Amino acid sequence: MVSFSILVKRWFENAGHIYSYFVKALLEGNIDDMMDTMSEICEDMISTFDGSGKAAPENFYHGLVIGLLVELRDRYEIKSNRESGLGRYDVMLRPKDKKDNAVIIEFKSKRRSEKGKTLDELCDMALKQIEDKKYEAELLSAGFDKEKIIKLAFAFEGKEVLIKRH
Repeated sequence: MVSFSILVKRWFENAGHIYSYFVKALLEGNIDDMMDTMSEICEDMISTFDGSGKAAPENFYHGLVIGLLVELRDRYEIKSNRESGLGRYDVMLRPKDKKDNAVIIEFKSKRRSEKGKTLDELCDMALKQIEDKKYEAELLSAGFDKEKIIKLAFAFEGKEVLIKRH
């Protein structure tokens, strides 16, 4: 069985321009460019079966986005599934330089329990979760400005993706 890191590396061997484009868009909080890139990745590189296993479908997309963020290790501490505030966020990018934006990401994917929900509603649920669970608490207590924290929701259904910013 091929390890996930090797699989991600293979996906992006010939897609360096996409990879950097996504990271740049994320750091700028540019939703349109992030959506374009994620849509292209989902349409061209993944199968609708990739996010449909017995494990939570978000896990696949979570891993995919973490793979896209690897190039930021020198500028950011990339955290996954850690506790902050009243819960556990999916991904946090904690900048090494407080002048840079911090990023909190929450993923949602349609499951049986969310069959009637749209991707827009799933994004709204994710953004509400970030607020309700106070995921920014770790960043605020470390002295980051509230205005420098980008909160993002990623909602997926198969190859469809929607990203919203709070």
